[in-house]
This record gives sequence, C-alpha cells and structure tokens, in this order.
Amino acid sequence: MVEQQETSEEAVMTRIGQTAILLHAGDREEARSRFGALWEELGPQGDPWHRCMAAHYLADAQDAPRDRLLWDLRALAAADGRDGGRGGRRPPAELRGFHPRLHLDLAADYLELGRPEAARVHLRRARALAEALGERERPALGVREAIGRLEARLAGP
Repeated sequence: MVEQQETSEEAVMTRIGQTAILLHAGDREEARSRFGALWEELGPQGDPWHRCMAAHYLADAQDAPRDRLLWDLRALAAADGRDGGRGGRRPPAELRGFHPRLHLDLAADYLELGRPEAARVHLRRARALAEALGERERPALGVREAIGRLEARLAGP
C-alpha cells in the first residue's frame, strides 16, 4: 500500500514536471489543458504539494493577469492548507520553503493589475518568509534576486 502510494505520488510529480517543460518550451495552451486536467483529478482532497504545484504552474500558463492572480491565490491556499486538501490536515513541510515564491508571484500579479499596495504586502511577506527560513530551506538565489528587483520597481525611479 505504501509503495503504491509512493509510485502514485512519483507519477503525479512526473506529470507536473513534464507539463512544466511544455510550458517553459512555449506550449502554454497544452500546458494549461494538462495542468487543468491534473487539477481536476487531484480534487479538493488531493495532496497539498501537488495541488500547490499544479495551481502555481496553471497561473504561469494564464494569459490574463486576473486569471494568473486567481491561480496564484489557489496555489497559496493549497500551500497553507486552506483549500480543504487532505481533509484539512497540515500541508507537508516542504511547502514552507516555497512560500516566498508564492508571495512573490502574488506581488507581481497585483503590481500588473495596478494594485501597488497589495503588491507591497505580498512582497514584504515574501522577503520576511525568505529571511525566516533556515539555511537549508533558503529559497534559491533567483527568488531572492527577484524579490529585490520587484522591491526596486515598487520603490520607483
């Protein structure tokens, strides 16, 4: 039973990875379709990590800023365990290290939608969460640099 669950979890992560490759290769429509199907398959009781990753990439596959925001909000809700996944059980610890990225994405969404104050709120959260993580959990340098770039854009010329 445990081995079957691990295989199933590996299969889902493989699908997420393969679909992310499609997205990064420029096939946004196919990636959106595949991530949408995966989101439906996972359902509200799905694994929080899988739901978070599917919603995160679905946000990246959207054309409209408002749609990106909605999917990024769903990704954060899954990461926080607020979307009902796994029967309300706490999400896995590995999601903790992903929170700075999620808030950074939300800050960028809000800035693009002309809501700089909401962008600042999420950017402050991204910075604080990135700094609060232990050395082994620190987000990638690229995320920290992106936080700095967005802070500079919000500060103005």
